[in-house]
Amino acid sequence: MVTPVWTHFELAKSALQNGKHVFVEKPFTSTSQQAEELIELADRNRLKIMVDHTFLFTGAVRKIRQLVDDSTLGDIYYYDSTRVNLGLFQHDVNVVWDLAPHDLSIMDYIIQEKPEAVVATGGKHVNGLADVAFITVYFPRNVIAHVNVNWLSPVKVRTTLIGGEKKMLVWNDLEADEKIKVYDKGVQIANGKGVYELLVSYRSGDVWAPRVEQSEALKVELEYFIDCVLNDRTPINDGPAGLRVVKILEAADQSLTERGKIVPL
Repeated sequence: MVTPVWTHFELAKSALQNGKHVFVEKPFTSTSQQAEELIELADRNRLKIMVDHTFLFTGAVRKIRQLVDDSTLGDIYYYDSTRVNLGLFQHDVNVVWDLAPHDLSIMDYIIQEKPEAVVATGGKHVNGLADVAFITVYFPRNVIAHVNVNWLSPVKVRTTLIGGEKKMLVWNDLEADEKIKVYDKGVQIANGKGVYELLVSYRSGDVWAPRVEQSEALKVELEYFIDCVLNDRTPINDGPAGLRVVKILEAADQSLTERGKIVPL
């Protein structure tokens, strides 16, 4: 179902009521209330919902998740992504609802903690909808995520930085070959005897580019959807995953409207 965001709820609801499994374009719905209703309807009818969080099926994101799972990066400190370009301006949603679902779904998949609060700032310059936005998401254990989305950039940038206790990672999605680079860099602090004897040591080791599987993400995703339906599996990008993203989008919208007010989740 690839239609404007405001149509997702009614179309998905109609499909579920008629016994159909549903594959929905991002973002899942326009409101969290709509998402919750669809999830409940799907559960009641024993049907699958899958939200088109396509990037979860790229070789790059799967590799990043592997590096997190096997503790290569250590404890995650921060997630910082930039997704900017000149356009394409939408007429029904702002830049947050258009571009941020990509990064928020990746963030949700990588960090796997429940976010606690959101702050967003931005501006409207062209058509009355926010076209530049900076979203900060706060997690437990001092983990922080930042997403920069922008329709008014002179250049296209698709870069994500992930800082870990052991290693740090840069993902440049516009790179043809070495999309991911892992840096053996970090900071260690040891306390001396006095307050002025704080010992800071910087680690700067090798840089390596892990092999990233080259595959068509949408094809992989559709095959996965079919497998989930045929074998009664729960997709990683199911209704609840879509709902988590919509809740952050709603909070970001509220914070934007209230000029950067912190919005608890």
